[in-house]
Amino acid sequence: MMAMLLSGLFSLGIVVIVNSTEKRLATQDLKRELDILLEHDIAQGESPRLSPSTRFLASNLPQYPIPEAMKGLKKGFSEVMENDRTYYVYVKKVGSGRYILMEDQSKLENRERLIFRGILGCFLLSVVGAWLLGTLLARKVMAPLTRLANQVRHRDQLLTLAPPLAPEYPDDEVGQLAAAFDSTLGQLRRSLKRERLFTSDVSHELRTPLMVVQGACELLSEARLSPQSGGLVARIGRAAQEMHELVQTFLILARARHEEAATGGSATLARVAEEQSQRWGPLIRAKGLDFELIVEDSDNASYNLSFLRTVLSNLLRNALHYTESGRVRLILESGGFRVEDSGMGIPEEQRERIFQPFVRGEQVRGEGLGLGLSLVKRICTHQGWQVQVSNLEPSGSRFRVLLK
Repeated sequence: MMAMLLSGLFSLGIVVIVNSTEKRLATQDLKRELDILLEHDIAQGESPRLSPSTRFLASNLPQYPIPEAMKGLKKGFSEVMENDRTYYVYVKKVGSGRYILMEDQSKLENRERLIFRGILGCFLLSVVGAWLLGTLLARKVMAPLTRLANQVRHRDQLLTLAPPLAPEYPDDEVGQLAAAFDSTLGQLRRSLKRERLFTSDVSHELRTPLMVVQGACELLSEARLSPQSGGLVARIGRAAQEMHELVQTFLILARARHEEAATGGSATLARVAEEQSQRWGPLIRAKGLDFELIVEDSDNASYNLSFLRTVLSNLLRNALHYTESGRVRLILESGGFRVEDSGMGIPEEQRERIFQPFVRGEQVRGEGLGLGLSLVKRICTHQGWQVQVSNLEPSGSRFRVLLK
């Protein structure tokens, strides 16, 4: 494009210069020749001495009549066509007389056309040459970048100890880009290694004390305790069980690949819903609320037990915390479920923000950190599920999870 622009401007400049120079020189020559004819030949009553390619016309000389087509010409230089021939014409007025000198320029015009065709050919050749040269240079310049892009694209195993890329390239811009990628990849490898070590530590170090706590709670529940102490032991056991499930969920989210998200179901929706109803139903009723488990339609598909249990648990806990009176309902449908409450509802402008980490409603309830709905959103995204939120009339919220 640059070559086409420059060549086009250069060629156009040549054409303009040739035409302007030709007009200026032709004007000078015709004017000088017409002045000589008028001052010498015509003034002395002699016939004008003309070259074979030149014609003389005069309005006051009958032997040199001006054709009708020439009478409208303006003073000075002009170019006219007559019988497929090109003439340069110069018109001069002296008193009441009008004098015209015409010079045949057909040969010159033919030569000009040849010159302009040559200029056009050179322009086209320069564009084609620039395109070929630019293509070759671009491929040569882009070859290292293409090679680097292919090497980066195929480095999907980030934790493998692949050799660095920078030594394969010279110390230029591409080499600096390869070095920057090596540095970033190294940091990413270290981060992933720390994450894997952390998940391994969590799997080993947290599960053991949680099992100890759960075992102790089971032993204490068999002992003769006061109702108050028994309630505390039961609460500790539920908290330990919940923490165990959360640890399991976080480990799966950290380790599982997205292509494995929809595989490996071990529980039906009805089973998990019944389990969570037995767990949260008494707590909801203890707050003075009505709790219902409603089955609108059956669903025999199998889902990931840890994920489905965590989603249901968090939504029921959320309904418990944000409902002061009325009811909480868990409604099962084909391919999903709904959790409805008669609480305060969620303003429309906050319905997207409540799924962000550490974001809680305006009227905070419970001791959470605002991670429950964020975890629900993460699990649904990971599993390919959909979670929707809307308000109920006259008050309340509806969380709907589509599992298919």
